[in-house]
Amino acid sequence: MPDVTARIARLFVYPVKSCAGVELTEAVLTDTGLDLDRAWMVVDADGEFVTQRELPRMALVRPQLKHYEVVLRAPGMLALHLAIDGVEQPVRVRLWDDTVEAFDMGDVAAQWFSDFLGRKLRLVRFDPDHRRLSSLQWTGGLEVPNQFNDGFPLLVIGEASLAELNAKLQAAGHGAVGIERFRPNIVLAGLEPQDEDRLDLMRIAGDGQEVLVRPVKPCPRCPIPNVDPATAEVDPQVSDTLQSYRKNDRLQGAVTFGMNAIVLQGADQTLRVGQSVTADWRFD
Repeated sequence: MPDVTARIARLFVYPVKSCAGVELTEAVLTDTGLDLDRAWMVVDADGEFVTQRELPRMALVRPQLKHYEVVLRAPGMLALHLAIDGVEQPVRVRLWDDTVEAFDMGDVAAQWFSDFLGRKLRLVRFDPDHRRLSSLQWTGGLEVPNQFNDGFPLLVIGEASLAELNAKLQAAGHGAVGIERFRPNIVLAGLEPQDEDRLDLMRIAGDGQEVLVRPVKPCPRCPIPNVDPATAEVDPQVSDTLQSYRKNDRLQGAVTFGMNAIVLQGADQTLRVGQSVTADWRFD
């Protein structure tokens, strides 16, 4: 018998890196995570990626997924329609220490982001022929591809972990926050707080092949959870509260919340809210 039985409570994809997410009831799993997750990215005039860390108003850019396009909306802006399969000229961009092959999305998209965010910016699409790998140190030597994710295909967080954080925030006189601030792909119900930290192989019953997902690395948290996704206002209360109880010795004292995970089996299967997830505890 497995040690842990949980279920998928919520699913999110983030089509444009660091912009708002899209909550789904079902999503196709690929080797690089959920379909269309971090397929697009905003870069500056030098091709360097930008995020809510320096441009918190990116949180106000809200994508909507259609059959053949992604529609982006933001306050005071006309909608920007992106053809899912449409790109322009190839470009090279920078994401952390990686030089990544991509495609520019054209002048209209560039002007839209530049106007809304107040800097000269361009939008790029990940080149699916480019192979960008997660850290072999954390994948156990497995070559795991991802797109414009920070480092791994999936982020898994338990509902109970957020409830624990909110209890601490409220005890300190702050308001509760939503899971959207932490940008998970898979939210699990049925766990105790921080149980996701200790899960070994996660088994999810698919329509055909069983889906196997392995949490591999605690997720170090940058200041993005301090950005209110509804207003783009920044308040350090979330980071300050996490700092009080979530320092991780495995990562030189970094504050962690949630687990980065990789796909071992089940690409092309569909994940659905309500699906059962079983796992054993990891001891290391």
